Amino acid sequence: MGPEAPASEGLQSLARGLAVIETLAAADEPMTLARVAQSAGLNRAVTRRVLLTLVDVGYVLAHGRDFTLRPRVLELGEAYRSSLRLPALAVGPMQDLTRSTGRSCALGVLDGSDVVHVERVAAGRIVDAVPDIGTRLPARTSALGRVLLAELADDTLRDVLGGGAPAPPSDVPADDDLVATLADVRAQGHCVVADELQRGLTSVAAPVRDGTGRVVAGVEIALTTVTLPDGQVPEQDVAAVRAAAEEISAAAARL
Repeated sequence: MGPEAPASEGLQSLARGLAVIETLAAADEPMTLARVAQSAGLNRAVTRRVLLTLVDVGYVLAHGRDFTLRPRVLELGEAYRSSLRLPALAVGPMQDLTRSTGRSCALGVLDGSDVVHVERVAAGRIVDAVPDIGTRLPARTSALGRVLLAELADDTLRDVLGGGAPAPPSDVPADDDLVATLADVRAQGHCVVADELQRGLTSVAAPVRDGTGRVVAGVEIALTTVTLPDGQVPEQDVAAVRAAAEEISAAAARL
């Protein structure tokens, strides 16, 4: 349902406000009212009212004809992370994982066909391949995304993969091949992906489960492909990722 459609059992004005926030968040520079309206799919009068309201409550800054988000928007994302509770449980095992492997690590959750990073622990390297918190990436292209996709039922998985997304790069498996790959991921309990999300990057991930056994997140480390002996991820690194995932899972099960 687009922001202009009638909101059944919901608030149309809230949907419009969120559409404007998402539009400004996706922009790499301040936007005029006309650009916001066009990108958000709203008419100019509605967009003006929404922007002025967001300015009044402190989420948007108006500077002449231009509008940008204010830092207060970060509170919305932090509220989600706080309510999730999983990032706080995961930090200790993630720190241990980084110490044992010398690699930065990330915790991610599935949102549609994307994986969203909700926690990270940096290894202190000058070049760090682990994305920042809040980064959204196509799930099909990374080890972290694939351990999450691997747990979906076949019909749900095909809906997620089909979801109107653009065709994947030529070096990323097509849907049918990816379904078979995910079956292998599910069977082995971890995933290794090399040179698909980014040339020269290899990622290793394992699933995090709650007390019912349901996969709720994934934990991942990133390695530089050229530094790997014979192009293979050391077994101790794979074991370390799996151990961290199991430790986080045990903490989640105690909630």
